[in-house]
Amino acid sequence: MTLRKTVIRGTGFAVPSNIVTNDDLSKTVDTSDEWIRTRTGIEERRIAPPETGNSDLAIEAARKALDRAGLSAEDIDLIIVSTITPDMVSPATACLVQNALGAKHAATFDLEAACSGFIYALSVARQYIATGEYNHVLVVASEVLSRITDWSDRSTCVLFGDGAGAAVLSGTDEGESDFVSFFLGGNGKYADILNMPAGGSRKPASHETVDAREHTMKMNGPEVFKAAVMKMNHSMRQVLTRAGLQSSDVDIVIPHQANLRIIESLRKYLDLPEDKVYVNLQKYGNTSAASIAIALAELVESGRLVRGQLVGMCTFGGGLTWAACLLRY
Repeated sequence: MTLRKTVIRGTGFAVPSNIVTNDDLSKTVDTSDEWIRTRTGIEERRIAPPETGNSDLAIEAARKALDRAGLSAEDIDLIIVSTITPDMVSPATACLVQNALGAKHAATFDLEAACSGFIYALSVARQYIATGEYNHVLVVASEVLSRITDWSDRSTCVLFGDGAGAAVLSGTDEGESDFVSFFLGGNGKYADILNMPAGGSRKPASHETVDAREHTMKMNGPEVFKAAVMKMNHSMRQVLTRAGLQSSDVDIVIPHQANLRIIESLRKYLDLPEDKVYVNLQKYGNTSAASIAIALAELVESGRLVRGQLVGMCTFGGGLTWAACLLRY
């Protein structure tokens, strides 16, 4: 069976207009701009207003991606939304996006792999296109992490922000564009070092869970840091090995935007110059699944990423999950 090539035909991103700086946070928790910058590299983040839901950001990013792809919503065969902060448990946020766009021919589902969700979703979309099942797939990664952040916990509240990124993938028989290799991984053994304890079927909402702030993210920072550096490095080396390439062959790497020290450690492990590693976390903080999607759209929009370039993307997230891919853009 001959597999079709897959091209990213259009990208888009959306972030709330409301900017919360490190100095703003220092007024409500015991922290400072210097403390946050030196430990994370983050300077500010976008926070959605109360009336804005996940699907609102997802829809805005999706519309931009469709416009840049030169396609209508009715051309889309499948919509995948990657998120850990859906509008509601059911229906899937992808259904809400489909309805708002008017994508009446599209199948829909959400995918939850925490911060690894965008690459996981790209790998799924690519399978449908490569086998000829679908022609056009819309992948959206959208998060409103501010709704599950404990704003009294300075170790976590300084990290997260809200935003969405989208990509339209299409089948093609022409040109160089294609996904070169993927690597996905996970290990539930580490589920307790990054999670939100309550809100699911095991521990549904109650006065006790709300009072204990169990509907917000909990993180063992040192353990997450170690796992992130190890797994992102391993993932990138796996996709390079599978493609028969070296890190020097890659034109640009888009790592998950969680912490500048993690990104710097990864860069050194891969022996990459600074100008080959894209960083935007200083503006947005950690937007979970949306992180790489926003960065990819920014690169395309700025003209820094052009057709034919080899792009590496790697990430890790709660679960724990991790993933990487190589894309000939």
